[in-house]
Amino acid sequence: MNPFRLGVGICVTLAMGISLASCGTEAYHQKEERYVFVTTNVKLPYWEEAEAGFEDASKWLGVKVEFSGPEKFSPEEELAAFQKAVSEKPAGILLSAARVDLFKDAIDGAIAQGIPVICIDSDAPNSKRLLFIGTDNFRAGMESGRRMGDLLKGQGRVAIVSIPGQFNLDERVRGVNEALKKFPGIKIAQTIDDKGDPRSANDQISALLAKTSKEKVDGIICLEASGGSGAAEALHRLDLTGKVPIVAFDKDPETLDFVEKGAIAATIAQKPYVMSYYGLKFLDDLHHNAVHEFKDWNTAPVAPMPTFVDTGTAVVDKSNLKAFRDALAAHPKPL
Repeated sequence: MNPFRLGVGICVTLAMGISLASCGTEAYHQKEERYVFVTTNVKLPYWEEAEAGFEDASKWLGVKVEFSGPEKFSPEEELAAFQKAVSEKPAGILLSAARVDLFKDAIDGAIAQGIPVICIDSDAPNSKRLLFIGTDNFRAGMESGRRMGDLLKGQGRVAIVSIPGQFNLDERVRGVNEALKKFPGIKIAQTIDDKGDPRSANDQISALLAKTSKEKVDGIICLEASGGSGAAEALHRLDLTGKVPIVAFDKDPETLDFVEKGAIAATIAQKPYVMSYYGLKFLDDLHHNAVHEFKDWNTAPVAPMPTFVDTGTAVVDKSNLKAFRDALAAHPKPL
């Protein structure tokens, strides 16, 4: 056979295969197929990065998406946004649950209607959600505690900035306490609820540092994104930058700027873009019953996919800040 004709034949066959595959991909998704992402605070840089991952995955899959939630930390408003999404019967919902017990019945109700729900960043493990994608928060909290223990050389009083009652943050607090067992000379003096607002963290840390010497703290552990910048700003106003070490959480631009200035000793950086990018892909698989171990995800005795995907963390300090920033892609808020 003429080798040229053989080559042309192979190329034509491949082209037809690609064309058929493309047609199959187009038919795979319905024209109005739509997924919703409900989060705790749409205005935070952390969630803007997550929205970018959600949008990028939607473009790859060719599906419609919507990003919703309150513009400040409000579990009740977030629940209302979730219930609205369920009422519209989307193909699937990503959710960061602000309060475990508050969302349980609503999640279970969505699952009963055949709407797959995946939790990202903050889990609702007592619900019927299909899986959790995010940080191993207990281990991340341990890393925060170990870093503070080393910074204080095993002695001192520490304040924790968190949002009590939010499952992922409570797990981080548990991890901090576990890590500090190796530093018996360090005591947790106070836990501050900043409600996800850097101004609240600023005010409460300022008040704490103004107390008598016996009540002052030697270090600050911030376990959510807003606390680090708020605490660093408080120290700056009191001319204490670098004198009271801060271990922060996440990698929003303001937090990284404070690391560069020496106001934050280290931050535990999560991957919200990765969480939401793969979250949408998993939702898409669930909606289309792509995993064939069971006939249908909704009647399967167990979830037909991993129940926990650990997206990992990175500890960022002055020693690796430049390399970390250079490696980051720009994930602006999508238009």
